[in-house]
Amino acid sequence: MARVRLADVAARARVSTATASHVLRGARSGGTIRVSEATRAAVRQAADELGYVPSAAARGLAAGSSGRIAIMVPYLYNPYFAYMAQTLILALEERGMTTTLRLAHDAEAERDAVLGRTTRDVDGMLVCPHFLSAEMLGEAPGLPVVQVGSAPTEGIDCVVMGEEEGMRAAVRHVLEQGRRRVAYVADPWIPDPGSPRFTGYRRALAEFGLDVDPDLLIEGADWDRRGSGLDAMVGLLRSGTRFDAAVCVNDAVAVGALRAISRAGLRVPEDVAITGFDDTVEVAFTSPPLTSVDPGVQQMAELAVELLVARLEGSTAPAVRVSAPPRLIVRASTLG
Repeated sequence: MARVRLADVAARARVSTATASHVLRGARSGGTIRVSEATRAAVRQAADELGYVPSAAARGLAAGSSGRIAIMVPYLYNPYFAYMAQTLILALEERGMTTTLRLAHDAEAERDAVLGRTTRDVDGMLVCPHFLSAEMLGEAPGLPVVQVGSAPTEGIDCVVMGEEEGMRAAVRHVLEQGRRRVAYVADPWIPDPGSPRFTGYRRALAEFGLDVDPDLLIEGADWDRRGSGLDAMVGLLRSGTRFDAAVCVNDAVAVGALRAISRAGLRVPEDVAITGFDDTVEVAFTSPPLTSVDPGVQQMAELAVELLVARLEGSTAPAVRVSAPPRLIVRASTLG
């Protein structure tokens, strides 16, 4: 039988999930709840009728800790990190926990947050890192931490994104459409033999008997900005290198690349097929809508919260790695 969620209680009581969370936590901890008695009664009745039981972590946090979880992302101008942060916030809210959003734009900020130096006001952390590694940390985290995405860090629970599998599916898709000159639009570190997205690109080409052409590896200055995708694609177009498809390392880069292709008078997908990665909201509204890889953000968030709750409940099991399967969402940018 499926676990009764806080959202189910809120729906039954016709209140927001946040209100239901505050009422139920207040009912158990004696805190002051600024809602009417009628609302409190409705929420409690809904919880009783549905058999809602808060997690042991939520009960423990309400009894003696802040109940606050830090969500750390590098920045919010990449729509993926904004979407992931929102999804994590809602998943934690389901557990009756509150959140604080932190930005860590460099390695030092990530390290200090994970080690607890700048996060002493929280009980645990969900981190979407750019730089995190066991070597960088040098010691065990100062609080329960679960990593979401990026290369796994030794000793820390991690929800791994299916980057290689997802990129391989995107490249295979455009090759199946008859494209053979597939550009790879990515960050300044390609070709990185340790990059799962580049590995997916290379392996998909190999399946079709194609080698990686260095002239088709296009680097952007900052792989999280649309402007980098635009600049990289402008450079490719000016080089005169022939290409009939472009797979981009993420949606932000793909949106910029799409703009450059359109400004050059080329048709998408007739002249150039283009794909993104992350399946953020905006790619369904570009012209044409962009094919993109959905990494399973909702499932990743739920898995990450489950791992964090286990740590908050006192689990000392070895760190684990779990993953959500990616899906290629095909749209008009590759069909034609």
